[in-house]
Amino acid sequence: MDHPTLAAYDREAAAFAADWHAQPAPADLHAIIRRCFVSGGRTADIGCGSGREVGWLNANGYPAEGFDASEGLLAEARTRYPNASFTHAELPALASIADASFDNLLCETVLMHLDRSDVVPSVRRMRAITKPGGVLYLSWRVTEQADQRDGHGRLYAVVDLATIRAVFAGDTTLLDKQVVSKSSGKIIHRMVVKKAG
Repeated sequence: MDHPTLAAYDREAAAFAADWHAQPAPADLHAIIRRCFVSGGRTADIGCGSGREVGWLNANGYPAEGFDASEGLLAEARTRYPNASFTHAELPALASIADASFDNLLCETVLMHLDRSDVVPSVRRMRAITKPGGVLYLSWRVTEQADQRDGHGRLYAVVDLATIRAVFAGDTTLLDKQVVSKSSGKIIHRMVVKKAG
């Protein structure tokens, strides 16, 4: 994880959580999950932030656990969803998670916060912790031409789509599309992949 980005999330966790929970529910994301995820399957939310999607997943038939690198955001998540499981884990290692642990994996707008050299190893690791036949959802905010930082110091790196597609060369791509998020209003790229069995 990019250290200034992580520091920003730890420092301003309450404010970020309040902002995310005030945004409209991501109905478009939820529709993709309903269409593509393994119903009833054990689900990991990598980069779960303040836990909004873990709460929704658990309430809608996808038993979910949240993982995040920010202790500040994990504290927000645990306060908001005291009955859910939230664990500290950092990309690319995800050291606390065994291979082939999850039927479904959600990683919503996280990859762009990683140093470019960590993106492909992170995607490979997320694929590894997904069971054969399982489904991975990845999205990231699209940044053109050069890496940027926002006013909080968060990194928005240029993500090389071709290198991510290459990780999934033997798998089945269910979605691969650039869209405007109905929740945040930002341009994001979404990929949903079914891991080869």
